[in-house]
Amino acid sequence: MSDPHRKYEIRCPVHGFIPIDDWEREIINHRVFQRLRRIRQLAWTDQVYPGAMHTRFEHSLGVMHVASQLYDAIVRTSQEVLRAEKTYTEGGFERDRRLVRLAALLHDIGHTPFSHGGEDLFPMTPGGQGRFRHENYSAAIIRTQLREVIEGHPLNQNVGLRADNIAALLEGSTGAGRALFWRELIDGQMDADRIDYLLRDSLHAGVDYGRFDWKRLVNSVEVVPRPDGRGPGLGVNEGGYHAAEGLVLARYFMFTQVYFHKTRMAFDHHLHEALKLILPRGCFPPPEGRELEEFLKWDDWRILGALANGGGGDHGRRLIERDHFREVYHTPEVPSRDDLTKLDRVRGALAGLVQAEQKAESSWYKVGAPDIPVRSDNPDRSVRPLSSFSGMLGHLRPSEMVMLYCRKEDAPRARQMVESINGGKQ
Repeated sequence: MSDPHRKYEIRCPVHGFIPIDDWEREIINHRVFQRLRRIRQLAWTDQVYPGAMHTRFEHSLGVMHVASQLYDAIVRTSQEVLRAEKTYTEGGFERDRRLVRLAALLHDIGHTPFSHGGEDLFPMTPGGQGRFRHENYSAAIIRTQLREVIEGHPLNQNVGLRADNIAALLEGSTGAGRALFWRELIDGQMDADRIDYLLRDSLHAGVDYGRFDWKRLVNSVEVVPRPDGRGPGLGVNEGGYHAAEGLVLARYFMFTQVYFHKTRMAFDHHLHEALKLILPRGCFPPPEGRELEEFLKWDDWRILGALANGGGGDHGRRLIERDHFREVYHTPEVPSRDDLTKLDRVRGALAGLVQAEQKAESSWYKVGAPDIPVRSDNPDRSVRPLSSFSGMLGHLRPSEMVMLYCRKEDAPRARQMVESINGGKQ
């Protein structure tokens, strides 16, 4: 029998040593968490950036580590506010620290093979309001497959956590109780998830776009009054707003230079179309009952085996042979009305040559209620949104770039046609 008080360390290429205890080790060793070793973080991005072979397993460990540092920093800087506003005691701080760590560790447990590459093939919800999301699968797995290992460990006798507490925090539901306050550490504009994936993806892709002063950011977080009067929230002091700004800009550069790379987007298309042919009924099982157990049998290895055996049709073949579609035209990141008119003209002229159309769509920063609050260093200690401090964030407009793709053999002719349409300019 293992010693429940024993401590362990896991070596991480981003954070150095990540400390864990016996309870967390048992969860990590569970088969549904080990499945994350077989799910790549960035799908087929290694076809463009060969080092990008890292997995959801290591990312999840990193998110837990960063979330812990954010939590500790906030308790250190804002303990009195939390005691007064949220009636925290030492026992309450310790319990919620554990809850935040486990929620961060398990936030991606419900991902499909190749991560976001398969997310469009989740089934529709029973009400038909949209598709399930990986967060729905994560919560369901925590409540079923992981309940025993979460609730039954001897260390939990000192904390009293339930699997439902962790699932509710990930869902953002009232079942999380007072701990819902900490959800921004896992799902927010400067959360541990973003901090880790920007640093980790940048490292493995071999680029510097995702690097920013994240340690300064951790040292700057505190509890501040929200400008809209909704009570206390998570923000930064004025000395750290450039670090928060750096996170947003790092995210912008990683999306435009890595995640939205034209060839990577082509592989996303081929993967999506191949999965539709490989999966029964063209989609993943829902996160309910026995179907959830079936879902957990799907990982990258199973998909790669199907592709190696000729599955996935022509798109499967293109993945295996790296015979991807070629981009022949794209709009600017933020297309104007004239740009969209030109897109229609190009699309019409190319007609049957166009085999795929991908939209590089993302918002880099949300203003309004989600805006990160910043406490001023002035004597009045006033709180204003980050966008009012930053000279750049207010000018970042969401990407809506559209890319058109043709077969490799058709690409030269298609590009010539685009040149003639645009008067010699692509």
